[in-house]
Amino acid sequence: MPDMSPRDQILAGIRRSLGRSALDGEPAAQLEQRIAEHRPNLIPQRAQLPHDQQVTLFVEMAEGVQATISQVADAAEVPDAIADYLAQHNLPAELRVAPDAWLSGLPWDKRPTLTIKTGKAEEPDTASVTPAFAGIAETGTLMLTSGPHSPTTLNLLPETHIVVLKKSQIVGSYEDGWARLRDAQAKDSMPRTVNFITGPSRTGDIEQKILMGAHGPRRLHIVLIDG
Repeated sequence: MPDMSPRDQILAGIRRSLGRSALDGEPAAQLEQRIAEHRPNLIPQRAQLPHDQQVTLFVEMAEGVQATISQVADAAEVPDAIADYLAQHNLPAELRVAPDAWLSGLPWDKRPTLTIKTGKAEEPDTASVTPAFAGIAETGTLMLTSGPHSPTTLNLLPETHIVVLKKSQIVGSYEDGWARLRDAQAKDSMPRTVNFITGPSRTGDIEQKILMGAHGPRRLHIVLIDG
């Protein structure tokens, strides 16, 4: 028997436990076609809107799940918006910023009181800043991809997570987000992790009371860029 990849070994083990053999012939061709076509699931009518209305819906849905949003005219205003947000909530002026080339190019020196570090989040970090791949209007959800430019720890460890999103990145549905990701990654491999984030972390498991920040950030702030 030829050497099998770890993936093939896992799938072979699942087939054995189910008493099934590998697909071949017409069933296999139908499966490959279905995978290649990426047929979308049912898309809610509320997501089938012109783009300006998708932006409005995204803001409405995100704020409905306790995310906060600052809207700015262009990227140069992002450092001011973030510094003002931290000051308004009496939070330390310290940021762990994703090592993303676009984020790094923002005029952070406009706010010299900010302490900026880059890289993956570490235990003392109180606030992180990350880019987003897309915003999903139907639920007000952020779509974030992992990679050297945006370590996943930035999404999970600090109590305050700040995400910078352009209005042009907002799409109607989850299917639109996945289609955009496949197009963007056509010549490369897919990211190891895709995180969908809808509002700050919360749980209702303890005495059926909502507890914020149980499994991640207790605050989610979005800086939404118009240009």
